[in-house]
Amino acid sequence: MTGRLLIIAGVGLVLLGLVFPLLGHLPGDVRFMRGGVRVYMPLGSCLLISVLISALLTAVMWFWRS
Repeated sequence: MTGRLLIIAGVGLVLLGLVFPLLGHLPGDVRFMRGGVRVYMPLGSCLLISVLISALLTAVMWFWRS
């Protein structure tokens, strides 16, 4: 059981490492710059992180039941 959990955690960290450089530059990330005001809304990045966390937790729960 501990082995499976370590494998899942390792895969999650690898995926996070692959995705991390892309954050902030995805389609759907909105940036406004006018004068001295900058507004940044990382909508695409938040959606991607949400999907990855959901998939990771689903995999953990699936392995937990086995």
